[in-house]
Amino acid sequence: MEKAVNEGPHDQVRDGDGVWSGSWVAERLGVELVGDDRLTDLLGLALRRNPKRAHLLVSNVLGKHVPQSPSVVYGYGFELGRRVRALLGAEEAGRAVVLGYAETATGLGHCVADGLGLAPYLHSTRRPVAGVDPAGGFEESHSHATSHLLLPKDPALLTGDGPLVLVDDEFSTGNTVLNTVRDLHARYPRRRYVVVALVDMRSAADAGRLEEFAREIGARVDLVAAASGTVRLPEGVLEKGRELVARYEAESAARGDRSSAGASWPVAQFPAPLEDVAPGARGTARSAPTGPHPDGNGTDPHVTRVDLHWPADLPDGGRHGFTSAHRTRLEAVLPGMAARLSEALPRNTRRVLVLGFEELMYAPLRLARELERITDIEVRYSTTTRSPVLAVDDPGYAIRTHLRFPAHDDPADGPGERYAYNVAGAGFDAVIAVVDSAADTPPLHAPDGLLAQLAAHTPQVLLAVVPSYAPTAPHAPERPSMLPEPLRGPAFSSYAPEEVGWLLQDLSDVTLEAPTEEREEAIQSGGAHYAESLPVEYQPSEEYQQLFHAALEDSAARIAQAVGVVTETVLAERSPRPVLVSLARAGTPIGILMRRWAQHRHGLDLPHYAVSIVRGRGIDANALRWLARHHDPRDVVFVDGWTGKGAITRELAQALEEFEQSDGVTGFSPEIAVLADPGSCVGTYGTREDFLIPSACLNSTVSGLISRTVLRADLVGPHDFHGAKFYRELAGNDVSVTFLDAVSARFPEVTDAACAQAKELLAADRSPTWEGWAAVERISEEYGIHDVNLVKPGVGETTRVMLRRVPWKVLARGGAGSDLDHVRLLAGQRGVPVEEVAELPYTCVGLIHPRYTRGATGADGKAVTL
Repeated sequence: MEKAVNEGPHDQVRDGDGVWSGSWVAERLGVELVGDDRLTDLLGLALRRNPKRAHLLVSNVLGKHVPQSPSVVYGYGFELGRRVRALLGAEEAGRAVVLGYAETATGLGHCVADGLGLAPYLHSTRRPVAGVDPAGGFEESHSHATSHLLLPKDPALLTGDGPLVLVDDEFSTGNTVLNTVRDLHARYPRRRYVVVALVDMRSAADAGRLEEFAREIGARVDLVAAASGTVRLPEGVLEKGRELVARYEAESAARGDRSSAGASWPVAQFPAPLEDVAPGARGTARSAPTGPHPDGNGTDPHVTRVDLHWPADLPDGGRHGFTSAHRTRLEAVLPGMAARLSEALPRNTRRVLVLGFEELMYAPLRLARELERITDIEVRYSTTTRSPVLAVDDPGYAIRTHLRFPAHDDPADGPGERYAYNVAGAGFDAVIAVVDSAADTPPLHAPDGLLAQLAAHTPQVLLAVVPSYAPTAPHAPERPSMLPEPLRGPAFSSYAPEEVGWLLQDLSDVTLEAPTEEREEAIQSGGAHYAESLPVEYQPSEEYQQLFHAALEDSAARIAQAVGVVTETVLAERSPRPVLVSLARAGTPIGILMRRWAQHRHGLDLPHYAVSIVRGRGIDANALRWLARHHDPRDVVFVDGWTGKGAITRELAQALEEFEQSDGVTGFSPEIAVLADPGSCVGTYGTREDFLIPSACLNSTVSGLISRTVLRADLVGPHDFHGAKFYRELAGNDVSVTFLDAVSARFPEVTDAACAQAKELLAADRSPTWEGWAAVERISEEYGIHDVNLVKPGVGETTRVMLRRVPWKVLARGGAGSDLDHVRLLAGQRGVPVEEVAELPYTCVGLIHPRYTRGATGADGKAVTL
């Protein structure tokens, strides 16, 4: 087992006055922290009534008991996630699942998952949810509340063989991790586990236990921690701790300090209640009541309810699973929610606490961090807890004050006390309490409830309620409840895993290729669909490869500018955080380039998927179902490389209309965003010029080594994604990333021009004229073809004719230069005449042989008999 230790974010981790917040306990009980130099910065000490362990390690960077800057809290978790990603490598990290522990590590686990990048996240819970069957459970032996449930919406979340990353705030004995791994490994065995903690405080004996267990189950176990050390406990410390706790509790009871034991910090003076004024900018928010509530309790005049406008279908956390798609959605709505909180704060607010609720740690943390980002206010973050801890008002003690209040979320273990530490007397001008709707109950608003306790110690309390997310039954129960997760490189495609997720199934082991003539003969004789087989992959000659690289060098800047124009247009008109869905496979390199532009220009990390669309059969409906389940369909932007005559544009519009009727899912837009639109078929494009896009010159070797998509009944069932092959054997000729890097390297030099051009286009009339379709119809009649499906306009489509079909001739616009060098070379190799035409709206047009019917397919994808 590997132990990896380094420092976390270089931020101030505590607000104290230079006194270690563990010195009080250390002096009285003789407890010592021994280990890394930064250990006492990260940890303080407190006492609690617990039969197994008297002392409590109190983290200064967890955001649980000690209010801390949300950037510091988030930064430590995110950095740990980055270290796990580096440890696993990109491929393994792309297959990992993160599991956090309730309640203290639910937010930390989220942050680790964010640092990993694409990993889905699940945290254990002590709250049973009606209708959700547990997928596992375990015991936390040293805790005051032991039972953990695993309630993923999709049980398949735990069934993969990728690494499982287990996150806890501290790693003391290893018992909790052992219990978890023992339970899960018996059900879902895997090869690798990674344990993540802020601090590793195991003894040497406990460290050995974990290593032995790893050998026993035959799996690798790694450990990643921000700091490590151990606690030295003198003889009889448990009894001495009990006596100390009992004595101080008795003294507190004698003083009558029920709600805030030891609260002698100066408490801010309360101003008069806010007058009723018109809502608007911060400082003018109306102090509104929080009710009505079922028990009819009155409301405190210092409590203001703030509607966050949290999306109802966005999970409030990882209790039932939280995916990278959910993370992207949250990023998009955070600025608006934080702005609403800012507007509701009283004028001249200088110091504010965002207070989360037990397991609900991540949502309030992200809100706090965003509020910290958009305002000049000093923001701190912590949460309420079930843990009973002695409060002692001493700078050398980690828990200075506490608030006690009744549980308000109808817990499964019955009523009981809950606590908020270091809030009373901390000088907060306002406290923003964030709870989920299951906890927005009469006890929350009762005279002894949390809100009343907060109102007694701060001038203003805001209440923000996040909808409690509960899994719902799928729209179509006859279908499987869960489709597989997207395929990603390097296991499928040569693209990096974060660049694109393929909503396809891997058919790499199936023989689907045949020589062009044999393939088309089979299509013709049996009326087979073109998508049921694959052409043999064209292997370019050395001369052709040289043409590709020369074309890439000549056109990289022009392509980069077009990428910038179309991406800026999408961001301005379609969605500020679009979900890019490229039409495999020609659209996929363009989708990746658009994603890279969004990162380069705006710092956005956009999700990107590739889906199959088949002429005559529409888009993959199961891919649409997956997208609708993981994203808002209104954010989906379909991407393709170029338009020819617009057949795919029409195909997509018809398919989406049929999908809406069959599944009742609305919001998908049929508008395709393309790099080049020479046919004037769409309104979102980078250019309408017909020029050489080098990715059209080749097949799989410029498309991540992925084949054209396949749809065949014996291979693709009604609940499957369409298929494709990964040509690993062609890796030596792969230029997929070369193409992407050459274009994105030109982004800086074309940024100004692209943004200016996009601004002009946004103000212009870009309505499609369909002039390309009209030109194709005219050519079809002039050349006696009488079938528009045998006319392939544009450089890209002409190249496809030369590589995949039985070409008849190529029409080239007079004066066309180097854009057609590769077409002329292919034409010469296949004995196809190139005919120059003076009046041609495209640079070139490829004609499929109208008499050689084995190469002809009609609008329905079947062979045309002439």
